Amino acid sequence: MTRFSFILMSLTLPIWGLRAAAAPVYDVLVYGGTPAGIAAACSAADEGRQVVLVEPYSFVGGMVTNGLSHTDLRSLESLTGFWWDFNQAVIRHYQDKYGKDSEQVKASWEGNFGEPGVNQKVFEEMLAKREKVTVLTKHAFKSAASTRMMPSSIVSAVFQKAGQEEPVTLHARVYIDASYEGDLMAGAGVDFAIGREDEAAYGEPLAKEVPPGGDGQVQGYNFRWCVTQDPANRVPCPKPEGYQREMFTPVLKHYQTGKLTHAFGEQGKKAIFKVQPPLLPNGKTDINDMSHGLVRLSMPDINDEYPAADEATRARIIQEHITYQYGLLYFLQNDPEVPPAVQADARSYGFPKDEWPEHGHIPEQLYIREARRMKGVHIFTQNDTKPTDEDVRLPLKGDSIAIGDYSHNCHGTGRTGTRFEGKHGGEFYLRNAPFQIPYNTLVPKQVTNLLVPVATSSSHVGFGALRLEPIWTAMGHAAGLAAHIALDDSKPVVQNVAVRKLQLLLHQHRAATLYVSDVPPNSPDFQAVQWLGLIGGLHGLYKPENGKQPEWKKLFGQYAHAYPMHDAGLEKTMDEDLLKYWLSLVPDQVRDRALAAQIKADGRATRREILGALYKLSKNPF
Repeated sequence: MTRFSFILMSLTLPIWGLRAAAAPVYDVLVYGGTPAGIAAACSAADEGRQVVLVEPYSFVGGMVTNGLSHTDLRSLESLTGFWWDFNQAVIRHYQDKYGKDSEQVKASWEGNFGEPGVNQKVFEEMLAKREKVTVLTKHAFKSAASTRMMPSSIVSAVFQKAGQEEPVTLHARVYIDASYEGDLMAGAGVDFAIGREDEAAYGEPLAKEVPPGGDGQVQGYNFRWCVTQDPANRVPCPKPEGYQREMFTPVLKHYQTGKLTHAFGEQGKKAIFKVQPPLLPNGKTDINDMSHGLVRLSMPDINDEYPAADEATRARIIQEHITYQYGLLYFLQNDPEVPPAVQADARSYGFPKDEWPEHGHIPEQLYIREARRMKGVHIFTQNDTKPTDEDVRLPLKGDSIAIGDYSHNCHGTGRTGTRFEGKHGGEFYLRNAPFQIPYNTLVPKQVTNLLVPVATSSSHVGFGALRLEPIWTAMGHAAGLAAHIALDDSKPVVQNVAVRKLQLLLHQHRAATLYVSDVPPNSPDFQAVQWLGLIGGLHGLYKPENGKQPEWKKLFGQYAHAYPMHDAGLEKTMDEDLLKYWLSLVPDQVRDRALAAQIKADGRATRREILGALYKLSKNPF
């Protein structure tokens, strides 16, 4: 496990005297090679900015290259922008290597279920294509230097390269913290929260069980393994450091009583290690914590120190996870008291020889589901996904810069009892409609040249809906483009970014700001539909039926078909009432041009034709 240092101190020094004469000044510094960080770096570079992407581990990709291969999302229709580009590159990899109709292409599920090594290769290739991006791995954040005036701006950041005594100081005009922990954000002096808020804080029903005043509990962490049953590509679980047989013997009685029957199994089965169906390409599978399971992989009761901890404390917590999670599998594979059928099941799975060969075939990173959360200009809460009785769509957010399509969810924040007797507390899963994410969710109050798309501004409950890699990636994409726009000024101020300009640029990058189920990012109508959605043209098309919001139509696992009644219906004939409504939303000059051009609902024109004409008449769409 890579060890890295996190000395969280914000220096308040004047600008003069900080920079060595020969030190380069980047346009954008991105800390954290997560998918969100990669999206931020690439999108800023695509607009001509010089970017440095700084990653504390030995390779980029965050959890998507460290075992989280079954991407958490609800519907494929929610995927746009950089994540969609990543998916297409994963598909091309499998097509080029195995053929367009291969089982590997099918198993990748539109590029969302790539093997960890393939995901890493694709991310690295996407970065390598951008000559304006410099990537530094094994550089852990140490401190940030900021100006004295308030609100402040970051002048430089100091990193420690693994194996090197002298720290590395980097300078940029805009900074993006895309790390899971929010270390750069904290080092810059930004206010943040750790743990849960009570219901009184934001009026969130899901917080009603939290004690008054909140607490410091964060979601449980665990490793996301990649395993295989292929004997030719399978290695057994090694005995981890600190292993003691007595730690795991209590699990035996659950197998003796029949409460558990297997080591590995799908959600809801009598197993410990959750197999994520269907299989990944080449016969691999993603292993996760079993929600509501009898014996869990996640360990929420030991993680509360981690978000703001020093290097030694984080290393200790990580080692506890290694000892417990790998020790439990080692016990089930090798202990003579384990029932033979259970042992055979445990031994049928092993770590793939071709994954993480330089790291003992196990992931380098622990799955940090939640750490710090910024207290920014807008705090995203459960109320941002609150439906109304008038529309199947959630209320319009005209300042949206990304979308999400997932439940509010938490794997638990505490535990009563022992590892083998007791249960998690603070666990919740609540379905909601696709939602929009306001720009100010990325924006701190105190620092003018920093954006935070991962440890982003949200409540604990709100974070449970945002904390998915495709959503973080969409926010990272927006952060990179926002940094580009801010850089047009001699003194970048992210709080002053013109959101309409950012939204148009996002649309050009095929990134959605409103969920539309039937107009994908490669559609020629995509930009026009997204523009129409932001001015309200897709709201009110459907009302709840009998007062009930639509339900997901399950596909498999947590995945679903496109969310109902969120289509644009461009093939439908335009009716007079809808045209009148659309014309009421556009600027006066556009409406006048439309009337002059005799654009009307004549019983033959489709929504697509009318929308295309209106969008063309809108020389400045907003």
